[in-house]
This record gives sequence, C-alpha cells and structure tokens, in this order.
Amino acid sequence: MKLAVTALAIPDVKLISAPRFSDARGHFAETYARADFVAAGLATDFVQDNQAASRTAGTVRGLHFQTPPHAQAKLVRVLRGRIFDVALDIRRGSPSFGRHVAVTLDSEAGQQLFVPVGFAHGYCTLEPDTEVLYKVDSSYAPTHERGVLWSDPALGIAWPVDVAAASIADRDKTLPTLAALQDTFA
Repeated sequence: MKLAVTALAIPDVKLISAPRFSDARGHFAETYARADFVAAGLATDFVQDNQAASRTAGTVRGLHFQTPPHAQAKLVRVLRGRIFDVALDIRRGSPSFGRHVAVTLDSEAGQQLFVPVGFAHGYCTLEPDTEVLYKVDSSYAPTHERGVLWSDPALGIAWPVDVAAASIADRDKTLPTLAALQDTFA
C-alpha cells in the first residue's frame, strides 16, 4: 500500500490517505498495515480499537486525552457519515501549545487523522448515524482519563454546532479550560 501522508498546520498531526480500489461492487482499501506506516515515519504500535456511534448530527465527543504513563496516540477514521475532527496541542513546551488543527473526515474519502501523544482530541458529527473508529497505542486507563472543555473560547475552534445545540456528555460539559489544565505534557 502506498500511503499519502500530509503534515498539517501542526506538523506532528498527519492526514493519511490510502489508495482505494473501486469497481461496480464498491471499494476496497487497506486502512492499516504496520510496515507501511513505519515506512511513512509513523512507527506507532496500536493496541486497542475503539468505535463510537452517534445518532444525531451535532454530537460532540471530546476534547479527551490520557495522561502518562497511559498517554495515547490515535488513528481516527470514519466508517459511516462525516465529522469535524480536532487535535489540540496540550504540550506546554511546544511552540504550538494551545493551537489546534481541524479537518473534516468522512466515510467516502476514507482519510484518517493521526493524533500524536500530547494532544487532546475531539470531534463533532456532521451527519446523523455517524460511526467513528480509532486505534490507540495505549489501553484505556480510567484513572488517567482527562479532557479540555470543547467550547473554551480561548481555543478559537470554529465548531460547526452552537454550544446550546450540541449533544454532549455531562462529564464533558465540566472539563477544565486550557488555562485551568494542569501541566500534563512538558
């Protein structure tokens, strides 16, 4: 498989495209082959797959991350529907600390977003009945789960849903702002 890997405005975050082979029946694509990812400079050992289904457009999940030693890199793709996907740099020593990148991912194009350790991740569904799959390189550790308030105005994220209209988990409504976040990643 020949991957097309594009560094985004924060170069550690990558947009990944794999070739699709289409015919009258539909299409086929290899979405992950470790050797190809290593050759593209993404030598991450994924240990768990997570899948989330959202019934309505305007569902927001995030901005989530895990703290060390259970910090996670993620490889995100959409199985059905379309999302506005965000990676927020929370590495205090980084020149891009507090900045984010956002892309639209959908099941038709089949692109994936690589979100490295040190980033909070979240997305908003743009269509009903959207399903997202993401690989992580560290297992879920509830005691290390953290987040940043998705609607923190200091982040400058142009979410495609109004705060009042978003469908969001109660716990995500009370996450700290970036300014109030403890130093997790140096």
